[in-house]
Amino acid sequence: MGHAASTPLPTVSAAVANAASASFAGLTARLDYLSASDGEQVRAAYRFADQAHLGQMRNNGEPYITHPIAVAVQCTEWKLDAQALMAALLHDAMEDCGVTKIELIERFGSPVAELVDGLTKLDKLHFNTREENQAESFRKMLLAMARDVRVILIKLADRSHNMRTLSDMPRSKWNRIASETLDIYAPIAHRLGLNSTYRELQDLSFKHLWPWRYATLTKAVTKARSRRRDLIQKVQKEVEAVFAAAAMPVRIAGREKSLYSIYTKMQTKHLTFAQVTDIYGFRVQVPSTIDCYKALGLLHQLYKPVPGKFKDHIAIAKLNGYQSLHTTLVGPAGINVEFQMRTESMHVVAESGVAAHWLYKVNHPHDLAADRLGSQWLQSLLDIQDETHDAAEFWDHVKVDLFPDAVYVFTPKTQILALPRGATVVDFAYAIHSNVGDRTVAARINGEQVPLRTELKNGDVVEVVTAQVSSPNPNWLDFVRTGRARSKIRHHLKTMEQTESEGLGERLLQQALRSEGFESLPSEDQAYVPIWDKLLRFTGNKTRYELLTDIGLGKRIANIVAKRLVHLLTEAGHKPDALLLTRERFTASDTNGVGAIILDGSESGSVQFAKCCHPIPGDKISGYLGRGEGLVVHMQDCPVASKLRNKDAERFIGVDWSEEPKRSFKTLITVTGSNSKGMLAKMATALASAEADIIDIDMGQEGRHEARQLRFLVSVRDTAHLEVALRNLRRTTSVLKAERGGAANSN
Repeated sequence: MGHAASTPLPTVSAAVANAASASFAGLTARLDYLSASDGEQVRAAYRFADQAHLGQMRNNGEPYITHPIAVAVQCTEWKLDAQALMAALLHDAMEDCGVTKIELIERFGSPVAELVDGLTKLDKLHFNTREENQAESFRKMLLAMARDVRVILIKLADRSHNMRTLSDMPRSKWNRIASETLDIYAPIAHRLGLNSTYRELQDLSFKHLWPWRYATLTKAVTKARSRRRDLIQKVQKEVEAVFAAAAMPVRIAGREKSLYSIYTKMQTKHLTFAQVTDIYGFRVQVPSTIDCYKALGLLHQLYKPVPGKFKDHIAIAKLNGYQSLHTTLVGPAGINVEFQMRTESMHVVAESGVAAHWLYKVNHPHDLAADRLGSQWLQSLLDIQDETHDAAEFWDHVKVDLFPDAVYVFTPKTQILALPRGATVVDFAYAIHSNVGDRTVAARINGEQVPLRTELKNGDVVEVVTAQVSSPNPNWLDFVRTGRARSKIRHHLKTMEQTESEGLGERLLQQALRSEGFESLPSEDQAYVPIWDKLLRFTGNKTRYELLTDIGLGKRIANIVAKRLVHLLTEAGHKPDALLLTRERFTASDTNGVGAIILDGSESGSVQFAKCCHPIPGDKISGYLGRGEGLVVHMQDCPVASKLRNKDAERFIGVDWSEEPKRSFKTLITVTGSNSKGMLAKMATALASAEADIIDIDMGQEGRHEARQLRFLVSVRDTAHLEVALRNLRRTTSVLKAERGGAANSN
């Protein structure tokens, strides 16, 4: 707070000044930095706003239009451009007067309408918690939502005028508005380097939050000021004399710590008012950066510096571009006095921060000095503004330094979450809790149902719908952005896959054992522990669970393990059942002597349906136990399966469909059609009427040929259902041929 200075608060005379500045004549007098055509556009915006707000009054009885004018006047202080001034005049028109964005675009152009729209969106946000981390997130979200820095500047001007006139509002609203200003808007002003606005918002919030403390402190400061007036004048004369003797041109201004910064210092350091020593200070403005350091040397020769109270914000500028040298000296009568040394361009940045790139350009149109703003950050902003005149690009550059690339969204209970840009509903669900993520089935954003892959935008209110029976979908890995969501999904899928693989491995080993004449696997009773131990030593597994999982994943072949187990059982005196042996061998699948695995579609990670042939119920199928990938199901006449059978015949097992599959399955359809308008829509309608869901469409290469080939990945119940879909397609005009199959890049 070392460089804080007080801003006089509105008094009776200030209120009169406010009323004067709130007249349009007061605004017109400040437009001299604009071109004639820009000035006329601002006048047109005023006439429109005046008409729109006709009949509306503020709490103090003044016409409502006085508020937009006062906001525009504040924007002229920062020398903002005509578009920003027009938006300032029109900023309440959409919200309060029913004016549409389309109407604003038609009358004043898209840039002005976008600014007004941005302000309207920010107006709808209300902060209602005092938690510091939430306040920080809210501030960042406000900044992130503003696609143009001028939106934030106009918003701060709007809040400044509302705070100046807060006493006209019902007292019941003071606390909420003043708290929000202190927690949200004052720090934003500080972050953007708008120090005079920052100090004013703090002091006005202090006045309305703690009126008694404010009044008491005001009296104390006034008394101290009159008591020490002579002392301060003496310091000023001595300092002026030192600079005159050194022939250094300077501008010296007295400055006083703001009331709120005095109050917070008393609170945080547990001081009485009398113990706060650095209330008074001087700002020394010099021609160049090197003069700042010369001035420091002269002052240190005049008065003794207080150890540890020197700060060089020129060599290391603050993040908001602020630069000055600060030192505290022991003046006459042992009173501590703070001095700040800065150049004129540093002063512009110190008071106006991010607005300085407009302000300085207006005041120094021909100044091309490389260090004209004394800060690389603000210099780079100036360069962008000069090169592109693109406010959005300018603001994007500012935001790189202001906060990380994130989006800020609300939970239904107005908690704010920060997520990486591009994060989806599923990322949001896992950010709340891994159980919420695992059970997510649907979501609503701002009250509307949306797909789970929907990317979140700043300010979205996100509501997740969960179901106890739900579990993560492997497809989520294609679109989640956060590491937390990705790792949680993978962990769940891996656990689920291993559990399923264990079940599949147990079925495979049991069937292989039946074909050897043993009804079931040996139990885990004490009597069979030696047999299991010997079997595990043979396979190299640590546990029974691990062995069965390996069989399910295809890392171990059930037949070989079964033969070893039979050998161990026989050694221990157990004999195969001759009747079972005969029956099993007589009815066994001719693939490898193991009974068929029945599939109903409820299998997940342990069973995969090959993408090369997309088998569906009704097809003749065979199963391949891939190394480490579980059971892969192919159509029997699939060329890929034929190649695998020639290489690894022992890895094929018998599989068959359940009589009642529990879900639909994906398959491919290739359609050749005449290249005509509406062709795709007709095909989609034909598939929809057959109740075949379209999962993916490959349009192939765009061409001018008469015929065009499309590939549909569809979801059907079985071969009979597929036949209905094909029949519907063949009956469609513009379809020349429709058949199953075809290469695809589908999932």
